[in-house]
Amino acid sequence: MGYNLIITGSNSKLLSKELSTYLTGRHFTIELYPFSFKLKNQLKGAKKVYSIDAGLIKSISFQFSQNLGRLIENIVFLQLKRKNKEVYFYTGSAGGEVDFVIRDGLKIKELIQVCYSLDNLETREREIRSLIRGSKQLECSNLTIITYDQEKEEAVKEKKIKFIPLWKWLLL
Repeated sequence: MGYNLIITGSNSKLLSKELSTYLTGRHFTIELYPFSFKLKNQLKGAKKVYSIDAGLIKSISFQFSQNLGRLIENIVFLQLKRKNKEVYFYTGSAGGEVDFVIRDGLKIKELIQVCYSLDNLETREREIRSLIRGSKQLECSNLTIITYDQEKEEAVKEKKIKFIPLWKWLLL
């Protein structure tokens, strides 16, 4: 998931929206819209926010632990934007989220999940389940999971999923 700004207090929604608008307007962040075939739904839906600089995130954020999965997701988002891809995220009707939906015209070209590691069985099942559901709902069979260091192809429920390390994906 992208870096969401959370501000507490009685005006939290208003402040959060104002701050998000400010940062986006100053080109510190980029908003990612949810995928829908209806423009109205895209504009009304909750957006994900990504930083334009992964280094900036680490230097100004206050964290007790590293969140490498979010950092990798931000890097993937930036690379997709650099390649001028039409990119969205997708939340399916049965739950689960696909991190990136790549669209070309009216066709969905690729679905991408990003995860630092799939060593944890629960994490692995969640990421694959979201990707398979998204594949069925969006009629896309080009499925990719980007991780820190795993590389392989695997057939899951009659779908082929490519697992690729971040460094190799960045070179494509």
